Amino acid sequence: MLGLSLDRAGGELNRWVFRASHSRIPEIVELSKKKIRRRRPDIPRTIEPGCSNARLEAFDNRIKATIRMAYGFHRVTNLIALIMLRCSGFDIRLPQPTI
Repeated sequence: MLGLSLDRAGGELNRWVFRASHSRIPEIVELSKKKIRRRRPDIPRTIEPGCSNARLEAFDNRIKATIRMAYGFHRVTNLIALIMLRCSGFDIRLPQPTI
């Protein structure tokens, strides 16, 4: 649904909810009646910016990997500094010996 206008996305969502609620598959009916209708106002808000949550998921994965890597740290401030360094986008290169 990325790249759709909000009006068209709302129409597509309404059409899907209607078809899903009249489906004969119990799991789809339950999904449309309980989960989608409860989150209906939130769905267009995710479509409006026109981007996915892939970047957020990538940061979340990077933070989780950093937490596993920093298991033996004595202070939380060291972990926070490492997370900020890894997620900042700076490309820090260590000096290389010249031959």
